[in-house]
Amino acid sequence: MRMLPDADPTALADSDKVLADLDLAVPGVNRTFDVHDPATGQTIAQVPDFDVQQALDAVARADEAGRSWAATTTRHRADVLRTWYELILQNAETIALLITREMGKPLAEARGEVSYGADFVRWYAEEAVRPGGNFRDAPAGGARLLTRRAPVGLSVLITPWNFPLAMATRKIAPALAAGCPAVIKPAPNTPLTAIFAVQLAVAAGVPEDLVQVVNTTDAPAFSTAVLADPRVRKVSFTGSTGVGKALLHLAADNVLKSSMELGGNAPLLVFDDADLERAVDGAFAAKMRNGGQSCIAANRILVQDGIADAFVEALTERLAAVEVGNGLAARVDVGPVIDHRAVTRLSGLVEDATRRGAHLLTGGSAPSHPGTFFEPTLLDHVPADADLARTEIFGPVAAIQRFSRQDEAIARANDTEHGLAGYVFTENLDRAFNVADQLATGMVGINQGVPSNAAAPFGGIKQSGLGREGSSEGLEEYEEVRYYNLSLRQTS
Repeated sequence: MRMLPDADPTALADSDKVLADLDLAVPGVNRTFDVHDPATGQTIAQVPDFDVQQALDAVARADEAGRSWAATTTRHRADVLRTWYELILQNAETIALLITREMGKPLAEARGEVSYGADFVRWYAEEAVRPGGNFRDAPAGGARLLTRRAPVGLSVLITPWNFPLAMATRKIAPALAAGCPAVIKPAPNTPLTAIFAVQLAVAAGVPEDLVQVVNTTDAPAFSTAVLADPRVRKVSFTGSTGVGKALLHLAADNVLKSSMELGGNAPLLVFDDADLERAVDGAFAAKMRNGGQSCIAANRILVQDGIADAFVEALTERLAAVEVGNGLAARVDVGPVIDHRAVTRLSGLVEDATRRGAHLLTGGSAPSHPGTFFEPTLLDHVPADADLARTEIFGPVAAIQRFSRQDEAIARANDTEHGLAGYVFTENLDRAFNVADQLATGMVGINQGVPSNAAAPFGGIKQSGLGREGSSEGLEEYEEVRYYNLSLRQTS
């Protein structure tokens, strides 16, 4: 690992101008909280901090605006979403700079997130004009049965910090396409991107009160009050399993339609017949995308004995060559982790694994540098009982376990309460599908490390969540089925 210099002066100046131009004021909300740059620890903005009553006022405004939005044509919604998509692309560099400053990922990767986040808006601009419905005969005759889709209603959207744009557009776009108003609560670490994205949505033609951005440092009070409001009919959350369970308890009292994209513990299986270069490239992408701060990051890398030594040697070389630094520095591969708590947690996971017998091959500590950085790390022979093998790592730490038989690998891969994503690397097509079918996960990447796509249903099983985001299934999460029975009389 090599620490790069600090931010490129031109990029830093550009991002400072973006921050200075950002309109953060909210009438009537006078309390604020600080947003920090994880690469430096410096405060970069102060954001309005809503109390419970102010959050409920936002619910009321969104609900009022939603009544007319639900009555608009699907073509109108599609045209507005298409314009929003185009505005995101026109402001791509501004958004990328915001993402890098508040979240820390390298600027090149932030630009990739802008493209990925914009794809959800474009997808739902296209899906908006294709709402589901059906028409059939009653089996006993005498009636026609019709179904149509209608907006579920006011939706509360709670997003995480790791993909500040994509996690927002993945929820807002289908809500708007279905005809729903929304209240979005971004993570307090990264509120700036969502604020700016919603401002672009308003510029595109979304009614000003329809999507309310509510930032707060008291998430439990926000959730308790807002999910109890009878105007709210839907909650969508991306985050930890523990918080998701708490939200489901709250949602139950109001019988809310719920989408939960929760924690992961993704297994990545590399078989002896895998193409070594392809497997290393895929594992590196699955592990190091966003510095490992992804719910679908490869958490447990299971490698068959025959290829293990070569695979570990090649992946160690890749990780040791990673250039770490401020996301605004040129050529940087990995930025900081989100905060000091993450550094402490990653250090503890590495220490526990080595104490239990894992072999540390590269990295393993936090460099002496301003900000919250952690070295890209690889540990081999990680015991199954190590915390590293059972906990969502959420950082640039690769944990290798070895196996001999296919059935052993599948059993170990499924030995977790989570079931979000899994990965299989093999050149045998039969094995690829046989193993993928047996993995207890909602998604499987086969010979590739980045399976996410706006056109695909993203989500997990077991304690990794409920529902799907993206694809046509993502639109259905914001709709309810209406059924009409049309009686027919015989005529002559």
